[in-house]
Amino acid sequence: MDTLLPILFLSLFLFSIFATGSSSILNFHQAFPIVEPDPGHTKLRLSREGLEAIERITNPIASVAVIGPYRSGKSFLLNQLLSLSCDEGFGVGHMRDTKTKGIWIWGTPIEMDIDGVRTSVFYLDTEGFESIGKSNVYDDRIFALANVMSSVLIYNLPETIREADISRLSFAVELAEEFYGRVKGEDVAFEPAKLLWLIQRDFLQGKSVQEMVNEALRRVPNTDRDKNIDMVNQIRDSLAIMGDNSTAFSLPQPHLQRTKLCELKDGELDPLYVKKRDQLKELVASIIRPKIVQGKSLNGKEFVSFLEQILEALNKGEIPSTGSLVEVFNKGILERCLKLYSERMGTLALPLQEESLQESHDRSRDEAMQAFDQQHFGRHHAQKSILQLDEEILKVYKNIIMQNEYQSSKLCEGLYTRCEDMMDQLQVLRLPSMAKFNAGFQKCNHSFEHECVGPSKINYEQRMMKMLGKSRSLFIKEYNHRLFNWLVAFSLVMVVVGRFIIKFFLIEIGAWILFIFLETYTRMFWSAESLYYNPVWHFIVATWETLVYSPVLDLDRWAIPLGVMLSLFILYWRCYGKRKHGSRWLLPLYNNNKNGQIRPRSD
Repeated sequence: MDTLLPILFLSLFLFSIFATGSSSILNFHQAFPIVEPDPGHTKLRLSREGLEAIERITNPIASVAVIGPYRSGKSFLLNQLLSLSCDEGFGVGHMRDTKTKGIWIWGTPIEMDIDGVRTSVFYLDTEGFESIGKSNVYDDRIFALANVMSSVLIYNLPETIREADISRLSFAVELAEEFYGRVKGEDVAFEPAKLLWLIQRDFLQGKSVQEMVNEALRRVPNTDRDKNIDMVNQIRDSLAIMGDNSTAFSLPQPHLQRTKLCELKDGELDPLYVKKRDQLKELVASIIRPKIVQGKSLNGKEFVSFLEQILEALNKGEIPSTGSLVEVFNKGILERCLKLYSERMGTLALPLQEESLQESHDRSRDEAMQAFDQQHFGRHHAQKSILQLDEEILKVYKNIIMQNEYQSSKLCEGLYTRCEDMMDQLQVLRLPSMAKFNAGFQKCNHSFEHECVGPSKINYEQRMMKMLGKSRSLFIKEYNHRLFNWLVAFSLVMVVVGRFIIKFFLIEIGAWILFIFLETYTRMFWSAESLYYNPVWHFIVATWETLVYSPVLDLDRWAIPLGVMLSLFILYWRCYGKRKHGSRWLLPLYNNNKNGQIRPRSD
């Protein structure tokens, strides 16, 4: 007996565990939350209890969702459509805070034959917008999710249609369409819900609700191109996707004492309200259709799977905290893409050739546009947002073009100035050398050609050619004259050196021949220029160029050091070398005594 009690208690414990783990909803005739807010009221999460009520349905599913401001009677309206009392149906509150949190569903669908197909119709109650303690991000997600889920979207508005109501709805439609495309692919068109504008008001005189809706959605003429009117018209354009699927309906107030509505029977309500309510039921039943995704209707499990995908996309999306226009919605994305373009272009080392800069611009622009395509919201206004991004990119690109032109001009100006200074230095060479001038000319031209880049190169190339051509002409003009003077002076110097310093007969004779040739030839032909065409002169020039400049030795640079060294060597030789070595290494011109003996004089 003692051993049976523990076994019995253990069996009861295990049974309770398995019974709890396998428990399911037994009473579906009640409201269940299917989507709940997180603690911060910024994102949404699924409620498994409500999803279980949907997953059990095997028929095609259709849903009717009611959206609108908080404390506008959405829950009471749904109870009226379902013919339920407040005690049975959705919870109705009379305090200032909202009663419904997230999205709730009535667990028992209404079975209807739609186009010969047995369809299960669910009714959805949504949390009202503009309530205290929530962000606009949260309202946007509720709106978008209700739009995606529903087959009929009832926009419940008190009294009249405000501009904010149109803005909010247009934003929700664009948002829902965008996230639907992100989940199912851009090739699948979004099938919007049928929109029912439901205006609840105390009077029915004046314009009909359909006239109110048409007037509210009508584009405003804008001959003056006012930006505010453009924004108003853009809101209307964003609702074009639902233009053929919308209708309007008016519903009077059911009773003056709204706080007692849940306590009143139909006989106690306003007869006109009861009549219009029944007409509303018939209208909803006539326009409702099964939810179609990718060309097929969804059963319970497929609907839940679709809901999970949409909710994940919504929660991951960076939805801004304000705005109802797609342009405002995309503003942050546009700025990030523009920053991406600026960063890519900022890595360029200016200046660049115009073709290279254009290629970098096209590459960076394509990258920015691709990033925008991956992130932007709203297909109908995407083209305008892209044009706006393109305009902003073009402004940045124009500034970069100006920077490139400035950097190119600065670089080419520096190279031009450097070449100009080099040409001026070559004009005043101590020892004129055509080979050295040509080498400097080629070096300057080559460095300018390879280092000067950008749009300013063409202009500076023309200036460069003029400057180099002028320098070459001036150098050639002065070259022969300076060389002639140098050779005359050189011949006289060598006469003195050969006669008095080295005392080498051949050096003196060669120097006199060069001097006589230079002086007599110019006197005979009356012009020094005629000398420059003489073959002898060409030979002299070639010899001069060989001595003065070569890749190994630049005599113009080393003339003074070499002259000093040669002078010191000659001085040393005259003072000390002759005593030590005698005069056997030189050929004296005036000493004709053999063996150095002095002959005696004879009378």
